[in-house]
Amino acid sequence: MFAALGRLVAHRPWYVVAAWVVAAVVVVSTAPALTSTQDQSEFLPRHYESVQAQALQQKAFPERGEIGAIVVFDRSDGGRLSRQDQAKVAQIATRLNTEDWKSLGTAAATPGSHNGLVQAIFMTVQKGKNAFDPAAMDDAKKLRSDLEPLVADTGLSTGVTGPAAQSLDSQESSETALAIVGIATVALIVGLLALIFRSVLVSLMPIIVVGIVSFVATGLIAIANEAFDLKADSSIQVILVVVLYGIGTDYILFFLFRYREALRNGEESRPAVAHAVERAGEAIASAGGAVIVSFMALVLSSLVLFRAIGPALAIAVATTVVAALTLVPAVVSLIGSRAIFWPSKSWRTEPDATRFRALGASLARRPVRYAASAAGLLAVLSVFALGFTPTFDFSDSGSSSDAESVVALKTFQKGQARGAADPTSVLVTSTDGSPLSSTELTSYAERLGQVDGVAQAGLAGQTKDGSTAVVSLVLADDPASDAALANVRGPIRAAAHSAAPEGTQALVGGTTSVFVDLRDAMDRDYSVVFPVAALVIMLILALLLRSLVAPWYLMASVGLGFGATLGATVIVFQHLLGQDGLIFMLPIYIYLFVVALGTDYNILMIARLREEARGGLEPRPAAAKAIEHAGPTVAAAGVILAGTFASLMLGGNALLQSMGFALSIGILIAAFVMALFLTPSLTALIGHAAWWPGHADQGPEPGPTEPAAEEESEPAYER
Repeated sequence: MFAALGRLVAHRPWYVVAAWVVAAVVVVSTAPALTSTQDQSEFLPRHYESVQAQALQQKAFPERGEIGAIVVFDRSDGGRLSRQDQAKVAQIATRLNTEDWKSLGTAAATPGSHNGLVQAIFMTVQKGKNAFDPAAMDDAKKLRSDLEPLVADTGLSTGVTGPAAQSLDSQESSETALAIVGIATVALIVGLLALIFRSVLVSLMPIIVVGIVSFVATGLIAIANEAFDLKADSSIQVILVVVLYGIGTDYILFFLFRYREALRNGEESRPAVAHAVERAGEAIASAGGAVIVSFMALVLSSLVLFRAIGPALAIAVATTVVAALTLVPAVVSLIGSRAIFWPSKSWRTEPDATRFRALGASLARRPVRYAASAAGLLAVLSVFALGFTPTFDFSDSGSSSDAESVVALKTFQKGQARGAADPTSVLVTSTDGSPLSSTELTSYAERLGQVDGVAQAGLAGQTKDGSTAVVSLVLADDPASDAALANVRGPIRAAAHSAAPEGTQALVGGTTSVFVDLRDAMDRDYSVVFPVAALVIMLILALLLRSLVAPWYLMASVGLGFGATLGATVIVFQHLLGQDGLIFMLPIYIYLFVVALGTDYNILMIARLREEARGGLEPRPAAAKAIEHAGPTVAAAGVILAGTFASLMLGGNALLQSMGFALSIGILIAAFVMALFLTPSLTALIGHAAWWPGHADQGPEPGPTEPAAEEESEPAYER
């Protein structure tokens, strides 16, 4: 199949390029805009308590708007607010109620804090609106602009926080991160390819090709999201840039190294293109298939977030694979070898001696030493993964620490209980529709106010028919903190359920309750998604290698790579930098990129090992040759992809910094420890049994007139 595809793209390149141009125009012109959401509750299934509480509140109290924005006031000199200052805040609240808002509703000034340092204006969201909608974010931007002249020359400082403002800052942070990551990624790819190939066109090819692919992939993702009502969070655009450029460059390198190798063996340009597609095509398609399967396994997730991001990334990878097998070879066939590698001339001849040749020979002589060293390093790092502490504290992970919403929230907490900015709601409803007793509700609120982790509690409202009431809890801790999550999950929910008046049902809602349910959903997903993805990837490896042995140690090495990546991140961020924990989504992202993409490098190396073995070499000489020929590809691809992920650390917030470090170190582990050392050394040690029962290492027997391949003189190997 790949031989026929190679001949097609080599001899009909204009048809291939024209097909891509037409596809790009059609997709871009018909696709809707790719949208995202900041509302974490939208990511949860309906059976979770926080979602049920939200639905009940919207049904029972449609007029009770959720908090959309909080305007925080304090004095520029750090002193106490005077009566005149507080009167000014009340005046500003009245003024805000005269403005025409798209999503924000009533503004109400609260009394000054007990220590006199802070005062706030709470703005609700209009009926039927959402604090995470683009309209609410537009209102938050307008609100900030309107406040500037209102506090001029008053001695007051102001800042806007709350859901709408936090969503706005997170979106702007993502846009900034996208620009920074995009520039850094392009510069890195161009620079590294220039060093590797010393060619102008090769350096620019991934940028141009992936640019075209990104338009098509983004359009297809938007079409899929609209068709299947998938919701992605704001990080999807940044991640797509990294995935498309990182994986795209990897697969282009897989092809180019085989193309250059064919040229060095004396083939002309177009036959070399066909040969490269034939030889690299299976590895690219299998590697891409493993990545796609890993991403698509996320459709089994209980979280809408991952059910959306999985297919999105799978579409991006599938588009990239098709481009690497068709568009890239077609472009190379049109340009020709002289132009594609200009001005370099080193592509014409194989170097006399290479580091990878020496490395391969050394590994073939001492496979036990290399296998033990690589596995030992991964095992030691994996031990630290057991100390992973997940955190749901998004106070500065989605935005930079100097974002207005982050600063304003910290100011607000100087004078209020830490949970006052985002109260937790307890919905109490009669199971038979009869009115609830006011006395019982008051007593219920008092009991909740005495629970650990609750600063204050009070009855906040009751429906006209009296069948449903809402109790508002101000938590003692930051609503997104680990302490608040522990209290809501434990004593608060337990007390809310057990102390509810007879004949009623109590549901705990609010942001903290949403995060509690997110944690439970993530725990469930880890136990389902990971095993399913591993089994399907093993099936792909078994079909590719026609072996039931090799997939086991390949997946075991990938599992060690996952543990080592998480362990290294724990060492750096929790132990060395002293952070309390790492963002709860990190393991799933390590799975997405390190496990999936790490399998790419293993597939490339094992495919070359099989190819060399089928050429007549014994296991250890085959390992030496595989490292010599595939090693440069793995190393170059690993450095480029790791550098691409490392650019996320420039994004300016804690989530992208920890993710960028974890993914970059994970790719380096996958390329330089797993693929270059562990996989070939284990294959050399296991020998022919690695390919049982298909024995894919055995090439066809020579025909009656075909001489057997001459055996090469090989160094002596340790037994």
